[in-house]
Amino acid sequence: MKARKRRRLEKAGWKLGSAKEFLGLTDEEEAVIDLKLALARAVREERSKRKLSQNQLGRLLGSSQSRVALVGATRSEGSLTLALTGARRFCARPC
Repeated sequence: MKARKRRRLEKAGWKLGSAKEFLGLTDEEEAVIDLKLALARAVREERSKRKLSQNQLGRLLGSSQSRVALVGATRSEGSLTLALTGARRFCARPC
């Protein structure tokens, strides 16, 4: 966030902090969330680069389009296992 916007929000009475602080997450919980976000981003980028639809990727991973969509959107219902599988199979570089 830009410093000017931050100052304006704080002046208006908003308290700014991290998701970890707001949700009271442990370091381990924060690490799992960061990992899931990074994996989902890597799978989404690789799927786009290879011009695969969510349906095509789902079939390649032995899953469904809807589960691929959940992983790509980093929804809590999206499987971390599916994100790991996708990253392992389709990311050319370390994710």
